[in-house]
Amino acid sequence: MQSNMSALERATPLIFIVLFVIGLAAPFFIYPTFLMKILCFGLFACAFNLLLGYVGLLSFGHAAFLGTAGYVCGWMVRDLGLTPELGILAGTLAAGALGWIFGTLAIRRTGIYFAMITLALAQMVYFLALQIKATGGEDGLQGVPRGHLFGLIDLSDNIAMYYLVFAVFCIGFFIIYRTIHSPFGQILKAIRENEPRAISLGYDVAKFKLLAFVISASLAGTAGATKTLVFQLASLTDVHWHTSGEVVLMTLLGGLGTVLGPLVGAATIVSLQSELADTVGSWVTVIMGAIFVACVLAFRRGIVGEIMALVRRAGIR
Repeated sequence: MQSNMSALERATPLIFIVLFVIGLAAPFFIYPTFLMKILCFGLFACAFNLLLGYVGLLSFGHAAFLGTAGYVCGWMVRDLGLTPELGILAGTLAAGALGWIFGTLAIRRTGIYFAMITLALAQMVYFLALQIKATGGEDGLQGVPRGHLFGLIDLSDNIAMYYLVFAVFCIGFFIIYRTIHSPFGQILKAIRENEPRAISLGYDVAKFKLLAFVISASLAGTAGATKTLVFQLASLTDVHWHTSGEVVLMTLLGGLGTVLGPLVGAATIVSLQSELADTVGSWVTVIMGAIFVACVLAFRRGIVGEIMALVRRAGIR
């Protein structure tokens, strides 16, 4: 087992390089807007997985960070005339600040109580987004310009926009990867496995949980701000509880607690929604629910988790 695990670890850089090269070439073979949607939701799911998969905290309110950052970015770029990179940064900071507020209020609770607090707070954000005039209410923020990156690169070109989204995703993914594989990440895993023992070892568990929550919220905000630029729209859908449910599905389907699982789950869900929307209409939700049930019953580790388990078993034999 140990030698096989080390072999997997040795192969990880090669896997990342291959995926990076595929990402660079992908927009010349697949519709760029579709790929950008996958990358945005992939980063969103990876950020959520950092909290659930590595800390063990189930948040039902992560859509609040995605949507808030989208609104802030859209408002900054459209109404204040900021460049897109500053809009993304502003959205990320706003989501991080909101994450600190959410975390401070919810982090002392665990299990279903924590989940319900985050859901209630997210519903408050949804109500504010619906009522405040600056958000556009039910119409959302429409006509958000993509602008020029650093005042030079015209992002109205889909290929240029794709490479910005790809760069943002890679940066966010690297932050998550380094967080997971750092001493801080090891403490998070210890808290997930046995919180009383982590407390007995002298760790300030509440502080570590709050920091992980803020990092997760900030990166979810980065995904939301980038998504707003891609589709030139920030809507109520982004802050709706249904979006929080979708990211849970993406994470579980891809593989909870795996590095690449959330990206695979996001790609699967977005692809299914795109392919099925024109053929089955509103039944897409039912199909997604059936997939979730099948995932829980048939392969609880998720797609990537099951593949990794198969590789380990093959190595043992």
